Amino acid sequence: MKKALTIAGSDSGGGAGIQADIKSFSANGVFGMSVITAITAQNTFGVTDVFDLPLSIINAQIDAIFTDMGADAVKTGMLSSPEIVLTVADAVKKYGVKKLVVDPVMVAKGGSQLLREEAVETVKTHLIPLAFVITPNIPEAEVLLGHKIDCFEEAAKELFALGCSNVILKGGHGTGEQSRDLLYDGKEFIYLDAPRVITRNTHGTGCTFASAVAAWLAKGYEITEASFEAKRYITEAIRHADSMHIGGGQGPVNHFFHY
Repeated sequence: MKKALTIAGSDSGGGAGIQADIKSFSANGVFGMSVITAITAQNTFGVTDVFDLPLSIINAQIDAIFTDMGADAVKTGMLSSPEIVLTVADAVKKYGVKKLVVDPVMVAKGGSQLLREEAVETVKTHLIPLAFVITPNIPEAEVLLGHKIDCFEEAAKELFALGCSNVILKGGHGTGEQSRDLLYDGKEFIYLDAPRVITRNTHGTGCTFASAVAAWLAKGYEITEASFEAKRYITEAIRHADSMHIGGGQGPVNHFFHY
C-alpha cells in the first residue's frame, strides 16, 4: 500500500487538520501518517485555543516516519510560525521529498488566524519553492500575492512564479453555479468544474482536498488525474455533508460518504 504523510495541526473537533487528512487518505486508498505541528481546541463554532508543539518534537516525528516507513507523498497544512515552516522545509530537503502538496492554511472556517503574518513570507520563500503543487483558496492566494485577484489565470501564473511545480487555485469562495478550480503547470490551464453545493457544512474542505491530491499522487497518478480525482471526491464529500448533523455550527464534510 502507498503511504502519505500529513504535517499539520490537530483539530479536536475532527473536521479539519490532521484528523481530516487521515480520513481523506483512508477514503482515497492510501496509508496515512501524521506529524502534528500544533494542537488546537476547536469545534464547529471555531478555535478557542492553539498550542504550537516544540520544534524538537516536530523534528522527531518527521525523523521517525522517514527513518522507517517513508512516504510516497507529503501534505502540509497548519504551520503557524516561521520557525515551524523552516523546520518542515529543512526536513523536506533532508529527506528528498518530491511529491509535496502545500496547502497554505491561514484562517480557520470560523475566522481564527492559523498562520501568523510574519510566517507568510517564510512560506513563500522557503516552502512553496519545494512544492510539487500548492492548493490555495482565493483569500489565501490574495495574501500570498499581496493583492486582490481579478483574473484566475493571471493569479495562477503569479503563484507559479513563486517557484512551485504546479498550482491548483481553488474557487470555492467564488460565486456562480459552478465551483471552479484552476490547475496550472506552467504551460496549460486546466479547469476543474463541479456543481456548487449550497451548505454551511464545509469545515475541513481545504485540508480534505489537498490530502486527496496527495493520496492520488502517492498512488502514482499524474497531477492532472490526481486533481480530477480529488475534485470528484471533495465534491461528493461536501454534497453528503448535511446528512451527518455534526455540531451546531459549520459542520465537517462527509469523508466516508461512499460507505
